[in-house]
Amino acid sequence: MPRATREWHLAPTEDAACQQLAKNAGVSPIVAQLLLNRGLSDPKEVRSFLDSPMSGLHAPHLLPGLELAVEIIHKTILNSGKICIYGDYDVDGTTGTAILLNLLQRLNAPVSFYVPHRLDEGYGVNAAAVRQLAADGVALLITVDCGIASIAETALAKELGLAIIITDHHEMKAELPAADAVVHPRLPDSQYPFGGLCGAGVAFKLAWALAQRISGSERVTADLREFLLDAMGLSALGLIADVVPLRNENRVFVKHGLKRLVAAPPVGIQALLTVSGLAEGKPLRAEDVGYRVAPRINAAGRLGCARLVVELLTTKSAVKAKEIAEFLEGQNKERQAIERKIVKEARDSVEAEGYHTRSAIVLANADWHAGVVGIVAGRIAEYYARPTLIVALKEEGISTGSARSVAGIAVNRALQACDDILEGHGGHAAAAGFKVKNGNVAELRERFCKAISELSPSGPASPQLHLDAELPLASLTYGLLQDIDKLEPYGSENPRPKFLATGLTIEMPKKMGQGERHLSFRVKQGNTTLRAVAFGMAEHLDDLLSQGGQCCLAFTPKINEWNGARRVELEVIDYQPGTTAKLS
Repeated sequence: MPRATREWHLAPTEDAACQQLAKNAGVSPIVAQLLLNRGLSDPKEVRSFLDSPMSGLHAPHLLPGLELAVEIIHKTILNSGKICIYGDYDVDGTTGTAILLNLLQRLNAPVSFYVPHRLDEGYGVNAAAVRQLAADGVALLITVDCGIASIAETALAKELGLAIIITDHHEMKAELPAADAVVHPRLPDSQYPFGGLCGAGVAFKLAWALAQRISGSERVTADLREFLLDAMGLSALGLIADVVPLRNENRVFVKHGLKRLVAAPPVGIQALLTVSGLAEGKPLRAEDVGYRVAPRINAAGRLGCARLVVELLTTKSAVKAKEIAEFLEGQNKERQAIERKIVKEARDSVEAEGYHTRSAIVLANADWHAGVVGIVAGRIAEYYARPTLIVALKEEGISTGSARSVAGIAVNRALQACDDILEGHGGHAAAAGFKVKNGNVAELRERFCKAISELSPSGPASPQLHLDAELPLASLTYGLLQDIDKLEPYGSENPRPKFLATGLTIEMPKKMGQGERHLSFRVKQGNTTLRAVAFGMAEHLDDLLSQGGQCCLAFTPKINEWNGARRVELEVIDYQPGTTAKLS
């Protein structure tokens, strides 16, 4: 079964608009073109986007529910009441938990934290944990990156005598939890200027406001200012890993947070950067976090309990940090091996059963690990261009599954159509989680495929690849790449620029990497020859060479530094055999 073919779209060149924006905003024409492609045309907006000054952070008191939350926390501290931070097990939740834990420990408050076990307890606040925390004498429960949908659990906490503050950023239900305070950037009637904060971002705003209250001024003490700068670094990790839009104040968080992680990394972060292969003192980019740091943090929660991650992010011991970071490295390698095995088995199943001919793909297997089904669902959905459900069957009869979608199809709506045969579900258009009885999996396959067909009667659209501009290889100089990277940090709604090169000749192709899954080759265009790397494309080598080694590439340019040498290379995103690109 060949991969799903992507339709290539090349952004139109707007010469007059580019020249005008370049002049008014003080940028080069190529940067102006990239900005226009991202919907940025006002010079003032462009300068704010590129500069992202610290003053671009919105005042914390604008967040609905925040001032009440600060009052409750402050009163609890004065009364020496026990506080528990209840965080989610992903990067966003653990970094947000670490932010609040670090601050409350600094304030000598009696504070603990709780992170649920992904496989045993699942996402969100659970009743058993609430009962245990109440029995342990906790006076105040503060959620991070979860709780907005925990209606019954919040009611239970109140019944047991706990005060509870919900801090979250996920989609709300029609009913809000009856908490003592709910802090969320998109609450009904919210006047907060930006709704795209992640859980760690919300936690940072709460910590900032509490620091102001402790300082007795909007200007915090020098000690708490240093804490907030460190907290920005943790927020940056959560923002990048949660793939929230890197616009508005999120860009400020990430730009300054990454700089702080390089300039003054806490011992836990330094240990994590070391095992991730990131050199001390070198610039840290959003993609370094997304592809190297975040997977190691997430590995603990996927295969076990993420409590160790919070300990890593809050420890002052370099020895303990090194031990935990090395454990996470081992967990991540195990996760990668499990993921590769399941992806292969899933693809074999799809092709054996012919599921790729249907509107959606639904697979279930008792040997699949519930901690990685979300990643596998994403891989299968991308490969076959079909919404995908992956279920890890459990012996006890109710199993956990993950859903991933493709552009233009809301997978959460399709799951809603199957509500009566599911034990629970939640999520958003692109990704969701659910629980299903083993005996209902076959019916779920039929119902889900029917729901997807109704949502998209003409079938799932072909995957789209949007390219910013066509560039000749000869133009790819160090200066051009430095100019382009003024758009850093890259991420959601500001992707790394993608370019087109046509009429290329492939030379010296070879497979490389563990399992020979990647490709390395040289491409020649006129008098210019550059190295190209195509990750995960080794199985397509014959197709790539099918037109006598002539091809067109969609790519991002990178500067590769190795053994003291620097060179411009192409990181291949997609290819088309032949000399001329087919554009839609």
